[in-house]
Amino acid sequence: MTVLPRNKSFGYQVNHLARLFARAIAMRNAAVGVMPGQMPTLLALLEEDGLTQKVLRERIQVEQPTLANTLNRMERDSLIERHPDPVDKRQSFIFLTDKARNVARTVITNAMAVNDTATTGLSPDQKALALSLIDHMIGNLTDMVDSQEQEGE
Repeated sequence: MTVLPRNKSFGYQVNHLARLFARAIAMRNAAVGVMPGQMPTLLALLEEDGLTQKVLRERIQVEQPTLANTLNRMERDSLIERHPDPVDKRQSFIFLTDKARNVARTVITNAMAVNDTATTGLSPDQKALALSLIDHMIGNLTDMVDSQEQEGE
């Protein structure tokens, strides 16, 4: 059997990097009570507040149960509010609270600091190239996953 060394596997290395980012961000954000898993939701709602859970799930690309749990925790912690849709009572619109908007400044500053630490020693061109390559790989895998999910329907 051929063994793929961990340091030669894109999947392993990117996953390892993501876990390290999450740990570093969790340590920095512990004081404000925002967990790494809540950040995609927070950032998406900062970009556009008042999304439905379905639209939010599509934007941040997580499974429905994962998002439901995240939203429940964020609501418990007074980071979001749900407002029922007056037309369709089965859905609601999700809004950030003032508390979340205030905390977001710290969360974003902390995330930028972690990004800066992770990219220390890289030139601006290297940073741009790394992001471009990661975006390309995300696109490749998104296309593959989307086509396989459509075949399964």
